[in-house]
Amino acid sequence: MDRAEFGDYAERYKDTVYRVALNFMGNAQDAEDAVQETLLKLFLSREKFESEEHVKRWMIRVALNFCKNAARAQKRRVPTPPEELALSVPFEAEEQTALFTAVMSLPDKYRVPLYLFYYEEYSVKEIAHILELSDSAVTTRLQRARARLRSELVEERV
Repeated sequence: MDRAEFGDYAERYKDTVYRVALNFMGNAQDAEDAVQETLLKLFLSREKFESEEHVKRWMIRVALNFCKNAARAQKRRVPTPPEELALSVPFEAEEQTALFTAVMSLPDKYRVPLYLFYYEEYSVKEIAHILELSDSAVTTRLQRARARLRSELVEERV
């Protein structure tokens, strides 16, 4: 991969990688570390990518692996509370802020598939491939995440 191609991929997908990492890690510093690590691996990679989508999926997978390893090593920082994260992301409506806060308070195993499905618009099959899970596991996690969100948001209204 030449520098121009790397620069193009880095510019195009760094925000996506950041959002996925932020979603998993729960704080901006660790998400930035994940982006840097992912871009470094992309630069050093000798991978032959089949398409733009293949590059994007590969970068998300690398970022998620970095996040998982960082979490295992217990070197990660204390996650930023969802309410504070909501303040750093501008939303037009108060409902959007409440939804974002509720999503960010979900456990990782529900939050990440939910984010990939609704915000990055991946299919269940693609999410299963990225997260190295079965299709049925992804479907179950999406259903459970929706149920938790529904009950949490109903509680807030009452």
